[in-house]
Amino acid sequence: MKILVVDDEKLLVKGVKFNLENEGYEVTAAYDGAAAVELAKKENFDLIVMDVMMPGLSGSEACMQIREFSDVPIIMLTARSEDSDKLMGFACGADDYVTKPFNILELKARIRALLRRAGGPAAQAPQRAPLLTVGDLSLDTEERVAIRDGKTIDLTAKEYDLIELLMKNPRRVYSRESLMDLVWGYSYAGDYRTVDVHIRRLREKLEPDPARPVHIMTKWGVGYYFKGESQPTV
Repeated sequence: MKILVVDDEKLLVKGVKFNLENEGYEVTAAYDGAAAVELAKKENFDLIVMDVMMPGLSGSEACMQIREFSDVPIIMLTARSEDSDKLMGFACGADDYVTKPFNILELKARIRALLRRAGGPAAQAPQRAPLLTVGDLSLDTEERVAIRDGKTIDLTAKEYDLIELLMKNPRRVYSRESLMDLVWGYSYAGDYRTVDVHIRRLREKLEPDPARPVHIMTKWGVGYYFKGESQPTV
């Protein structure tokens, strides 16, 4: 597994690189956002760990640029813990968020969880995984992409996990708290608006009219659900 670590604090990068290499990862280091974008264009990384605040091109700006051509899982690092900073990172396309100073064991656990979700189960079955289909919307559970009107729509790791959960359990209403636990695998107190950000992005990508959704629905005061019955096809 190839991981790109990006931070202007060189000692931090050195420490993270050392620990991840001891876990068997192949780690590339970069020290600014512009270098991260260029490396992401040239190499096929499995995950990126990137600081939010860096001189020149910031981590959030670099994240947005990378999202224009790649859905690689991205973990953002920050010295601040305000909800607004985390929401900004998720809005830029990040999949997870770690606040400095962090325990390296926590970071490694987050990396393992995100790689597991991004890669899905080990591909040992000989047959192709089925599509989940509702009307003009399908979900390819092998390629982890959405298909609408015959066109492939790339999703970030968390976007895919979220829509897959909703489509596999149509009409079941999930609260934001339960979605955080089921999709992110942990709870951030007061951070449940993160779910709203991802729902909005999914509607922008998957709904014919995001302002009038027909698939990803809101049950006011309760949570979100997927409307319709998803049918597996091959």
